[in-house]
Amino acid sequence: MSVTTPYFDQMFTGNDDPWAFRQRWYEQRKRALTLAVLTRARYTSIFEPGCANGELSAELAARGDRLLCCDTASAAVALAKKRLAGFSNVQVEQRRLPEQWPSGQFELIVLSELCYYLDVADLERLIDHCLDALADNGQLLACHWRPPIEGCPQTAEQVHALLQQRLGLHVVARHHEDDFLLDLWGRDGASVASLEGLR
Repeated sequence: MSVTTPYFDQMFTGNDDPWAFRQRWYEQRKRALTLAVLTRARYTSIFEPGCANGELSAELAARGDRLLCCDTASAAVALAKKRLAGFSNVQVEQRRLPEQWPSGQFELIVLSELCYYLDVADLERLIDHCLDALADNGQLLACHWRPPIEGCPQTAEQVHALLQQRLGLHVVARHHEDDFLLDLWGRDGASVASLEGLR
């Protein structure tokens, strides 16, 4: 069974940054690596489900013409809206995925610290939605904490193995270390150098 919404509501009770996204160097460094893995300076449309309080969203907003982000917890949505108020290209919504998947096509989908909260059936549905919504030149980024999390149906290894198997996309970039897995897949496997005519 996937983790339910009250779990996330509880996380934000009396705490506007339950995972210490702003304070921890681990989180700051991981965001920097996440952004560095992206092979394009800018994307026309980005979707970030599970945006929490919007710390990564603020960085993504600067890299996209349009950013849609969502979370299942109402407190997270309120915090993200406040954090992203200065960006005219951002829309923040409350959605429970995979059942409330948005319409439209996206050039980049970012699954950051989200998928291990889903059981296999829900994750398979989420991946199918991603594939349907990914633009012809689209990319999908996934980043997940590696140690097991109590109460989560899956680990990072299980999540990334299923993504690799089910997406059927080119591996564009990969960064794995003891703490987390970071992978970027794309419909086109072109490198940055080849995109700039250097190869």
